[in-house]
Amino acid sequence: MKSSTSFGGHRGNKAHLPSKLCAVCGLPMSWRRKWARNWDEVKYCSDACRRKRAHAGS
Repeated sequence: MKSSTSFGGHRGNKAHLPSKLCAVCGLPMSWRRKWARNWDEVKYCSDACRRKRAHAGS
């Protein structure tokens, strides 16, 4: 029997991960491994917020 930590379970304390607010909706977003290389450049929480920002500026 596999334990929950070895498959799909929570492996760390997410409270210690960096977070920032989305530039469009203002919701907090926490660090993701996908964003590790460009965390300083991440501004939007989703593609929907990215599209809203692009249309609001034009």
